[in-house]
Amino acid sequence: MAEFVLWFVLAALLVVAELMTGSFYLLMVALGFCAGGVAALAGLGLPGQCVAAAGVGWLGIVALRRSRWGRRRRPLETGANPDVVLDVGQSVDVWAWQDGVARVRYRGSDWDAVPEAPEHPVTGSLVIKAIRGSTLVLGPQHRVK
Repeated sequence: MAEFVLWFVLAALLVVAELMTGSFYLLMVALGFCAGGVAALAGLGLPGQCVAAAGVGWLGIVALRRSRWGRRRRPLETGANPDVVLDVGQSVDVWAWQDGVARVRYRGSDWDAVPEAPEHPVTGSLVIKAIRGSTLVLGPQHRVK
């Protein structure tokens, strides 16, 4: 069996493994294996093929780590996680702030509310950003473009 065929078969196996696991890192290694196959087609010896495979795979992994898919996300605190607290993202109306606290009506009862940015409390329709105990943390609505 020709060397380039082995490289491409291994790359195909890694693509199948990536589809089963959802790890883009395996896809980058598969790209490296494809580079090894191309190097074999170009007539390079086994050391050159391995260097090409390792180099392209490594560059792919570094590029993936720097992309938005490879960045680690900081976990949200529980009170600000919309998967845990279904109230996050709901709208409330604030009529006035008094000493950095507002009293708002939400789900049939009165709640204490504090602004997300205490230096700029605004009135009007605000969004619940988090819940801390029995206090709502409110912020501005993000407009969809």
